[in-house]
Amino acid sequence: MAALRPVLLALGLGLAVSAPAAGAEPAPLREDAHIDGRLLAAAIGDEIRRNCPTISERRWVVRAEALKLYNRAIALGHTRRSIEAYLDDPEARAAMERRRDAWLAANGVVAGDADSYCRAGLREIDQGSYLGSLMRVD
Repeated sequence: MAALRPVLLALGLGLAVSAPAAGAEPAPLREDAHIDGRLLAAAIGDEIRRNCPTISERRWVVRAEALKLYNRAIALGHTRRSIEAYLDDPEARAAMERRRDAWLAANGVVAGDADSYCRAGLREIDQGSYLGSLMRVD
């Protein structure tokens, strides 16, 4: 989630996207399964690339995906300020990190073991998953 924050905010500057009628309060971002799932994948991918020396982010893919998420959030009625507040929220960040860590553990990743991060990343890349699409082998 932290990895996407600057990209989401930078791409969002100056964008005009239609939003729901005034007064309609959008559901919290964490309740949108699409946005939440994509942010979780970004958090997992970021952790893998930081711990595996042979995997890096596919920068332009990540930026394009961040723009899609930003536009979706705006279309759902969120403002730049509400998106920023969600991305900065310590409770939301901690919850995302717990979910990221649970995914990593369930997929054989061991903290401090770079090879386990690399194996998980390579498996996702090979499977062509959404998570795998965010990473590349150096």
